[in-house]
Amino acid sequence: MNDTGDADDAGIFARESPYLGRYVQLGVASGRVLSVSFPDTPDEEAREDHDLLDRIFDYLDGVEDDDFEDVEVALTVPTDQRSVLERVRGIPYGEQVNVETLARMTSGIDHTDEDDLNVVRTALDQNPAPLLIPDHRVRDGPSAAPAVVEQKLRSLEEL
Repeated sequence: MNDTGDADDAGIFARESPYLGRYVQLGVASGRVLSVSFPDTPDEEAREDHDLLDRIFDYLDGVEDDDFEDVEVALTVPTDQRSVLERVRGIPYGEQVNVETLARMTSGIDHTDEDDLNVVRTALDQNPAPLLIPDHRVRDGPSAAPAVVEQKLRSLEEL
């Protein structure tokens, strides 16, 4: 078993978070996370039990300062955006960077080029797995999570 469950443990998983005031929903296939979302109502096919949901809820409850770096996320985004999102995963719990710093941290991205800065913003906006790829730690960029969720994640980490 890996951190996202058995390889056959594919599907949609969701559990209601009192802290977020909505559900945390995961799409998982072949032991990799395809998506993380925060719907008001979960998919009707969603199941509640998943090891990764347990870890996420420990994080949301303030029990664990988890960085989720060991969780495999399937990044089916263009290569330049994938590079940005991989760098976002390296921003430590409780720390923030801005878009320009993230651009500086990302190989192949020029922090002085507006088109490259737009690549960074687009990657953040289209992040398939917010929370696991903690775009809430980029203070002046968009988040793929709803604004209320983004703010609660920042509050949790005292950002």
